[in-house]
Amino acid sequence: MASAQPNHDGIRLSIIVPCLNEGPTLGRCLRDLQPLRCAGHELILVDGGSEQALIDNSAIYVDMLLHSPPGRARQMNYGAKRASGDVYWFLHADSRLSEGMDRAIMSAAGSAGFWGRFDVRLSGAHPLFRVIERMMNWRSRISGIATGDQGIFVERRLFDQVGGFPQQPLMEDIEISRRLKRLRHPLSLPGPLETSSRRWESQGIIRTILLMWMLRLAYWVGVSPRHLARLYAPGVG
Repeated sequence: MASAQPNHDGIRLSIIVPCLNEGPTLGRCLRDLQPLRCAGHELILVDGGSEQALIDNSAIYVDMLLHSPPGRARQMNYGAKRASGDVYWFLHADSRLSEGMDRAIMSAAGSAGFWGRFDVRLSGAHPLFRVIERMMNWRSRISGIATGDQGIFVERRLFDQVGGFPQQPLMEDIEISRRLKRLRHPLSLPGPLETSSRRWESQGIIRTILLMWMLRLAYWVGVSPRHLARLYAPGVG
């Protein structure tokens, strides 16, 4: 559970969560974030067209409920446009927080123009998940590239300087990391930030690993994000 300590140095986080029919995982994420609201931070939920009942149940947990056309990059940019905090923290709807993550970000806020991410932990108990998460965190530290499930945070002026997330249906986290990395090296905070392993569990661990490697390699050699999105989730983009 996140810290309920008061802000220091006047730093205010805008926590931006895009969602689309997330179900119970969204509720758990929003409940984790309530102590941060009590500490004066801002929680913004940006819905991309969920069933109305799911959104109605979430409204009491957020400071701002926004509606946007679907697309994670589009939703996060819309949330940032309406945000009032000094630092944007982008979380997936299936994220679960560790103690003190808000303080860790605020402690990093002493220098202008910073950004970074947390180490990630996968929710599943299978031993392979421990290997996968270690490799994800190691790769991110070496490459300076963050993924969305690592909870990217960025000082608002730096976010505006790179133009926010690129309007593409996949790999928007990779691309904004590339742009931010040209300006500042990312901070790698330990966390961990837990993310759901449901995709690996439902589609097969090895199959999902190979798919993600193939998609990232294809992106690095110039395959369009729209084409990759159709491979990742047919019907996207």
